[in-house]
Amino acid sequence: MYTRRGIYSTAVFALVYLAQIMIIDEVHLPFGGFSVFLIFTLCWAALSTPEVGAIVGFFAGLCMDFAPTSNGPIGQWALILAALGFTIAFLRYGDDSLRSDPLSLVVFVAAAVVVALTVYIVLDAVLGNEVGRLSQLFRTVAGNGLWTLAIAPFILPIASRLHRGIFETREFQ
Repeated sequence: MYTRRGIYSTAVFALVYLAQIMIIDEVHLPFGGFSVFLIFTLCWAALSTPEVGAIVGFFAGLCMDFAPTSNGPIGQWALILAALGFTIAFLRYGDDSLRSDPLSLVVFVAAAVVVALTVYIVLDAVLGNEVGRLSQLFRTVAGNGLWTLAIAPFILPIASRLHRGIFETREFQ
């Protein structure tokens, strides 16, 4: 049962990752654009239990670490997304009013994208990497948050349907 879920989830994430690398990364949008893979990962984590959210965040972070556009050390995105995946799943898992409201998920994901990018920039600066001008960083992080608010309502139904299809048990008793 768990093996089937893992294989299907891996296939879904591989397709989203390939779409991000081959299509979305080639489109240059104003104010920094967006990451479909990051949005999808955080939506998936929010729909899951905290343990699954952390596991999904870790492996998605490893994929982002190995992306051609990544310039940070390997493991930086994995650390950030594992912690953020657990946190967003934990916050949504226990509160039924948040679980039933799709608008709250969109706002949660947009806030999580902003937090993820901010933590990534801060860790990059702490590790001694060149991060750029503060005005440019603010514009990029704010732009990603706004793009996420615009894109997440379209990704959420797809992620929700795929998540439900993979993780619903259909056992007969």
